[in-house]
Amino acid sequence: MGPVAGECPPDSVGGQVLTIPNVLSFLRLLGVPVFVYLLVGPQADLAALSVLTFAGFSDYLDGRLARAWNQESRLGQMLDPLADRLYILATLVAFVLRDVIPWQLAAALIGRDLLLALCLPALRRYGYGPLPVHFLGKAATFNLLYAFPFLLLSIGDGAIAPVARPIGWAFAVWGAALYWWAGGLYVVQFYRLVSEGRRDASSARRLS
Repeated sequence: MGPVAGECPPDSVGGQVLTIPNVLSFLRLLGVPVFVYLLVGPQADLAALSVLTFAGFSDYLDGRLARAWNQESRLGQMLDPLADRLYILATLVAFVLRDVIPWQLAAALIGRDLLLALCLPALRRYGYGPLPVHFLGKAATFNLLYAFPFLLLSIGDGAIAPVARPIGWAFAVWGAALYWWAGGLYVVQFYRLVSEGRRDASSARRLS
C-alpha cells in the first residue's frame, strides 16, 4: 500500500521529541483546561482571550519553525491537530454553556469530528494512520479559531460587542461550512484508501 495522499514520506519526517515546535504544541495543549476554567468558572473573558490568542499564534508559529528549522516530526504531526481539535471542542462547549452560540452549531461541528473518528479503526486495519490535514481543513480551522475571539468579545453590551459580533459570526459560518466541506473530502479519501486496502488484501489472499 502506498502512503496516504499528502502525507510526508517516512524518511522526511523525523522522530524528534524535544523540539521548539513540539514544546509550543504541548504548551498549547496545557492551555486548554486553563482556557475552559477562565471562560466557564470566573468568566474572566479577557484572560481567556489571552490564552486563545496565544494558542492561535503558537499554532501558526510552530508550523513555520518546524519547516524552517527542519524539525518536522511524527509527534508534531499528532500534537498540532490534536491541540486544534481540543481548542475547538473546549470553546464550543464553553460557548454553549455561556449562551454565546446555539447548541446546534456546536453539535454540527462536533458531529463532523465524530464521523471522522469512526473512520480511524478501518484505516488502521489496512495499515494507514490518521488522514493528513489538507489545505481546506486548515482553512476551516483558521476561520473557526478566528471566530472564537470575536465571539468572545461580542459577549455583553460593551462598546466593541456590536462590531465584534458580525465579524465573529461571519468567520463562524464560513468556518463551519469549510469544516464540513473538508470533512466530505476526508470521507472521499477514506473510501479510496479502504477500497485500495481491500483490493490489496484480496490480491494477497489469491497469491497465498
